[in-house]
Amino acid sequence: MTTTVLLVDDHPVVRSGLRAVLDSAPELSVIGEAATGEEAIALASHLRPDVVLCDLRLGDGIDGIQATSAIRALDAPPAVLILTTFDRDAEILGAIEAGAAGYLLKDVDPEVIIDGIQRAAAGDVVLAPDLASRVLRGIRSPLPKLTDREIEVLRLLSTGATNREIARALFVTEATVKTHLVHIFTKLGVDTRSRAIHVARERGLI
Repeated sequence: MTTTVLLVDDHPVVRSGLRAVLDSAPELSVIGEAATGEEAIALASHLRPDVVLCDLRLGDGIDGIQATSAIRALDAPPAVLILTTFDRDAEILGAIEAGAAGYLLKDVDPEVIIDGIQRAAAGDVVLAPDLASRVLRGIRSPLPKLTDREIEVLRLLSTGATNREIARALFVTEATVKTHLVHIFTKLGVDTRSRAIHVARERGLI
């Protein structure tokens, strides 16, 4: 039985490469291509593929996570398999929480992509072993919820700004900045500015 696939990627060259890979597998049939999240949702509804192979970043408009959520909300929805270059915890967890059947990185062998599509169509969860352990860890230890102001402080911190410079930029006192930093360090489980920046980037918070 042939598994039908909708390709979603904003780069035409990438879509052409993926189509060539999937066309080499007689058990797969590419029935459509989309360059945006909005187009992906419309085509998924119209073409009703078995699997949507979707990138995470789709240029302007909605991203792969938002597209996944909308596609999974369709009647008799297809499985969605994320194929991307981004492997930050926040993005992996976000995709899974949106209903994605799996998450693969673009540097995997073509056979892994073909196998992943078939497994997704069969209802399996498709994750590389290292990503699976990170998803499990993320579910057990949810990402810290930082406030909008704490995110602003972190972003300024990542530029190398001093407490005084952050205070000036946010129109607050240095004491307020220090309080924000204490809260940020506590939530991220770190004790240095450099470690806070590293963890925030790793988890997709900034």
